[in-house]
Amino acid sequence: MRDNYILTAESVTEGHPDKLCDTIADAVLDACLKNDPAARVACEAMATAGKIIVAGEITARELPDIPAIVCQTVRETGYCSDYEVEVITHDQSGDIAGAVSQEAQMGAGDQGIMYGFACSETPQLLPLPVVLAHRLTSLLTNARRAGTIRGLGPDGKAQVSVEYRDGSPSRIAAVVVSCQHDEGKDLEELRREVIRHVIVPALRNLYPDPKTEVFINPSGRFVLGGFDADTGLTGRKLMADTYGGLAPHGGGALSGKDGSKVDRSGAYMARYIAKNIVAAGLAKECTVSLAYAIGRADPVAVDIDAHQTGEYPEAVLEQAVRAVFDLTPSDMIRALGLDRPIFARFCNYGHFTHQDAPWEQTDMAATLMDACKQMSQRVRNG
Repeated sequence: MRDNYILTAESVTEGHPDKLCDTIADAVLDACLKNDPAARVACEAMATAGKIIVAGEITARELPDIPAIVCQTVRETGYCSDYEVEVITHDQSGDIAGAVSQEAQMGAGDQGIMYGFACSETPQLLPLPVVLAHRLTSLLTNARRAGTIRGLGPDGKAQVSVEYRDGSPSRIAAVVVSCQHDEGKDLEELRREVIRHVIVPALRNLYPDPKTEVFINPSGRFVLGGFDADTGLTGRKLMADTYGGLAPHGGGALSGKDGSKVDRSGAYMARYIAKNIVAAGLAKECTVSLAYAIGRADPVAVDIDAHQTGEYPEAVLEQAVRAVFDLTPSDMIRALGLDRPIFARFCNYGHFTHQDAPWEQTDMAATLMDACKQMSQRVRNG
């Protein structure tokens, strides 16, 4: 393992066109689940200047007013809702529905590999660059909403590079903040305000030093933003949603999918398991992978990688995880409450930074610790 290196992570505001499409998709999902907890939803949004398209497979007792949801979500994000909205939805494929909604037990809505990660580097049990990047964009949005920085628009993004020495964060190497602004906003004033109200409070735990490179709107003007400047698409900010590229990702998008889609439920459960392993002190760093076959309830593979930091052999950790956690789609939905309309509130600023999210709880740490002790004792006793 390298001793000295730099790790970088990115985040975007809720007004970023891709993230706004994620929020729209999850708002539609929430509306479906509100009236039908068993709804099957795979919703996508695509938007560009003047038009927002919502498409996908939705099977629910009651189809919500999708254009109204789109307009409300766009307004709440900070844009006007003067967009043409086109909705193209149909029922879930009968073949898939038959495989998923089996009489005995719900099968996975698709095949795939989902990864969960946790490390002891921060209280959130996430890598520091990920936490700092999301803190920057969250504070940027707060400054706009509160009027602390006048003339800000909803679109924006941030990036943080952290230098590590001997495997621990030592300094901020670079910070990049890009934020949409009004036509008449003075750029030098904007830079001073972003430093004061965003960068300083966001990086309070590891403050930039004289050698830190700080870039605020490095391209200059950023007046045109959102869908007027860029096409948005659901699922295009997977790294910002998860671990900033600092841990594996199976490739499946999260937003717009109900819990029968293991892209979502499996990713949340893998994070839940990894976080509880680290919270229990069973490893300082942990990657959990779950693999599924479409129509099959049980995972085809469960793998635990403690990155040589585990208190027990990984075979013991895997046995403990299998004993403690039910990993079928229906059990994951039940354990994490994924049949409730909770998704839109957690889809911005990282899915794993919200401490009140069900998959962010560490309530299984003690149970996991006991299970590892029992499994280890069995191994010793032959």
